[in-house]
Amino acid sequence: MTRVDGRVERGNRTRRTVLRRAVDIASVEGLEALSVGRLAGELELSKSGVFALFGSKQELQLATVREASRIFVVEVLDPVSGTAEGVERLRRLCEGWLRYSQERVFPGGCFFYGVMAEFDAREGPVHDALVEAQRAWLAELERCAEQARAAGELSADTDPAQLAFEVVALMETANAMSVLHGEATPYVRARRGIASRLRT
Repeated sequence: MTRVDGRVERGNRTRRTVLRRAVDIASVEGLEALSVGRLAGELELSKSGVFALFGSKQELQLATVREASRIFVVEVLDPVSGTAEGVERLRRLCEGWLRYSQERVFPGGCFFYGVMAEFDAREGPVHDALVEAQRAWLAELERCAEQARAAGELSADTDPAQLAFEVVALMETANAMSVLHGEATPYVRARRGIASRLRT
């Protein structure tokens, strides 16, 4: 039997704790608000210990994006893994996203909506990681729309890319307006718009 190195396990535990706090901060204040010193202070950890986990601010930001992506998969994608392909899967993905935003899995609403505005006009690895995450989400929605069209659940002239764009626009607008105004009504409107758009 292989013994687990206690130091490695403690390091992994500390990394998970730091990243959970990092995604929460970034969802409200942005990735630039992250610093090794701040995270160490808030979590009562040694600054050198936290720095050793990441090595640079950019790596901390990238690790935070990866952690947010992992949480997104758990909250939005995994719950529909057993759902049949097509319009029902697409509907459930949209509902999962709205729930993830409305229940404030991240305190600032959708993590990616907030930080994309921060990095959309920049270049570099963090920008690229956000682009990859956004493309993967859109591709999944497009794939479901294509399956629904092929099965006759959506009209034959449905453009899957256009449909994905429109439902994302509804979801992200609901997220932004809800966070700004502190109310749930935008989610009601988004659900109504998505239902109308997915009607055959």
